[in-house]
Amino acid sequence: MRVLFTHSYFLKFDEKQYNQSKPYPPLATLQAASIIRDKGHDILLFDTNFASNQHELSPYFESFKPDVLVIYDDGFNYLTKMCLTNMRDAALDMIKMANQRGVHVIISSSDSTDHYEKYLKVGANEVIIGEGDETLNQLINNINSEQNISDIEGIAYQNAEKIVVNQKRAVLTSLDNLPLPAWDLIDVKSYKNAWETHGYFSINIATTRGCPYKCNWCAKPIYGVRYNSRTPGHVISEIKLIQSLFSFDHIWFCDDIFGLQPKWVEEFNLLLKQENITIQYKIQSRADLLLTDENIKNLAESGCDEVWIGAESGSQKILDKMDKGTTIQEIEECTLLMKKHGIKPCFFLQFGYLDELWVDIQATQKMLFKLMPFDIGISVSYPLPGTKFYDMVSSQLIEKTNWTDSNELLLMYKSTYGPKFYKTLHKFVHKRFRQKQIEKDFKISLLPKWMYFKLSSIIYYLLLLLQKT
Repeated sequence: MRVLFTHSYFLKFDEKQYNQSKPYPPLATLQAASIIRDKGHDILLFDTNFASNQHELSPYFESFKPDVLVIYDDGFNYLTKMCLTNMRDAALDMIKMANQRGVHVIISSSDSTDHYEKYLKVGANEVIIGEGDETLNQLINNINSEQNISDIEGIAYQNAEKIVVNQKRAVLTSLDNLPLPAWDLIDVKSYKNAWETHGYFSINIATTRGCPYKCNWCAKPIYGVRYNSRTPGHVISEIKLIQSLFSFDHIWFCDDIFGLQPKWVEEFNLLLKQENITIQYKIQSRADLLLTDENIKNLAESGCDEVWIGAESGSQKILDKMDKGTTIQEIEECTLLMKKHGIKPCFFLQFGYLDELWVDIQATQKMLFKLMPFDIGISVSYPLPGTKFYDMVSSQLIEKTNWTDSNELLLMYKSTYGPKFYKTLHKFVHKRFRQKQIEKDFKISLLPKWMYFKLSSIIYYLLLLLQKT
């Protein structure tokens, strides 16, 4: 069969991400395409990252003449988990475009898993619910051999006027059995050109699937509350594959939790040395997993230079309400330990959670300016289906349930303060953090406070102006 793969994340529909110019290939899409290609089917990728709009898909129908269109979103990218309405609308349009040409449509994404009715209504033939690798393989096989799909686990489909949701498929546990992603399908030049402004080129690799922790605002519609890992050797095989195809300078290991087991990190470090492979990379982890000197040492030796943790709040009350499972003390300890080993700690912060008071906001700022991580990412609490937090606020989600793009930062439920307050707070904390960094970097703390505050403000705005130009 001829199978056309695409996804529904368009950089140009998300101004903030477009301006940041740090695009990553659709990793899960490449993984799915590799599986189907290994079964002998002809495949082609329409990578929407650099497309102006969804209508650029049209020529692919005429030139490639696909039997099936697979819209397979990258479940490793947090932006797709946010289910932005700009991207949803584009996906729905692509389904309609395929329908007009009589092309069979399969879709797999966080949003379609949560809202399969919307996608079936506009003409998707099947929606894959959850992890899609085996389900997609079986669907393509049955469509090719004209077999019934009614007994395939992990799908939703329309049967006459009725929507049928089949039994959930068991998750994959032996990830080493999957073929390596089809990295040869991407237009690497477009990605390299986008990264040129930063002076290096970063690519993405996933070593695990799922997260075993239960923060009550975190949605896991694709890989679920579990944790399965590839072996270090298998990950290194992928690094070698990519090195054989093109050069790169940096890796983002895009796991929800990288290196949950310290022994895994130790073995990974050892194998990199044995293979004489030198890499530089960043990861996401948790404060309570980064508290031993030996573990941080192995991360640093293997090339980890940046770690993002979900610090979220400087108020223990809020962390407990989130079911975060970490403490302020652990955040402080792991930050100091990473700095000791030359790793840059970075914080995800979240404002607007239920019952957050001014004293809690002040506690977050106090923690931030005391520990001074290398970088921060700030958001407001964002309710997604399938979470305890969503259930607590869903009755208030009447006018709006999703952001349009990642920079909207709109509080969609009633918290202590209104949406405008949190947007202003977001800008203020970012500004003060950058000023603090400038003060530290330029070592001007010996000047009178009023003078270095004004000087840091001037430098901050000059930097903003330079970024815009």
